Amino acid sequence: MTAKLYLKKGRDASVRRFHPWVFSGAVANVVGHPAEGDIVGVFSAEGDYLASGHWQIGSISVRILSFAGDPESPDFWTEAIGAALQARVAMGLAGSRRTSCYRLVHGEGDGLPGLIIDWYDGVAVMQAHSAGMFRAKNQICEALQKVCGKKLQAVYDKSSGTAPFKAGLDLVDGYLYRASGFVDGPRAVLENGHKFLVDWSEGQKTGFFLDQRENRALVEKYSKGRRVLNLFCYTGGFSVYALGGGALRVDSVDSSAKAIALASKNLNLNGFAPESHSEICADVKDYLGGLQPDAYDLIIVDPPAFAKHRGALGTALRAYQRLNAAAISAVAPGGFVFTFSCSQVVDRQTFLETVFSAAAQTGRRVRVLDRLSQPADHAVNIYHPEGEYLKGLLLYVE
Repeated sequence: MTAKLYLKKGRDASVRRFHPWVFSGAVANVVGHPAEGDIVGVFSAEGDYLASGHWQIGSISVRILSFAGDPESPDFWTEAIGAALQARVAMGLAGSRRTSCYRLVHGEGDGLPGLIIDWYDGVAVMQAHSAGMFRAKNQICEALQKVCGKKLQAVYDKSSGTAPFKAGLDLVDGYLYRASGFVDGPRAVLENGHKFLVDWSEGQKTGFFLDQRENRALVEKYSKGRRVLNLFCYTGGFSVYALGGGALRVDSVDSSAKAIALASKNLNLNGFAPESHSEICADVKDYLGGLQPDAYDLIIVDPPAFAKHRGALGTALRAYQRLNAAAISAVAPGGFVFTFSCSQVVDRQTFLETVFSAAAQTGRRVRVLDRLSQPADHAVNIYHPEGEYLKGLLLYVE
């Protein structure tokens, strides 16, 4: 522990309730000179020890790693990652024959704020969202080897695009560990029995959007005999499930040519007839504007985060409203719209109200059949409700 951080009087309540962040406005003074990413102790104004965590520069001063133990102990990382793995075993993910990819560590949800680790059939892809986690990457890699044993074939660090820091850190993506005989390159993984190619070095995020697994399965359930449009399709996850569920046809739209190419590969990898699907590189707004009425029976609206900070909230809500109004207008009577927001600053109620406004704009009768969220491996720490970032609705449109 390089320094001690003392909170202002009366500002320790959230830490005592196990919230994993200490905001800069709650800090009275810091004893010592911590560098960004150092472990610091957090104390009340009266001098009571409260927690330990990574010091950082910004609105969040400390991301808490422990409220009792010692995050600098030799066993800390092994125990923390081991606990995360055991949770995935309990979820039925680790060791599943039908699913070989899942989120192994989900930041605050697993008590490791600032760290994401996704598992792709033996390859652990890590993203650090804080200086502390980036500086601990070698310890994390060693812990993964101990916890996962021979099942671990490689550890890939992909933090250059997620790290909100630059000074003094070598932000170059690459392998931290490769087992003997490991073959580099995109790898085919299973999700609920469906095959997907994952390219962790060139793809978005860690290579695949694992947080939509359960929602993709729900699309599969509703797709039989329907004409499906998958907007912002990325690598075609929803498209594969829709055809797997018996869709008559699926059109996948994305503005990224690379995403469209990978979506096409995934659909072919699963053996679907070429005439049953089309991959279209186009702007979603333009594509929706050119649709014939009633062209689709099921539309999926899964855009990237329109608001990454509160300053962009108003613009984002207007974009969600326009997009959902267009989708609700376009779907055939008796059709379904699956719509999502992954913007953390858009809460569930605000998203519902925005989609309500979009529906009212169309004048169509719309029912909410289901409220959708992120899966269990993207766990929400009960003391950190901000961790619930993925919101979705299943709509039935008359």
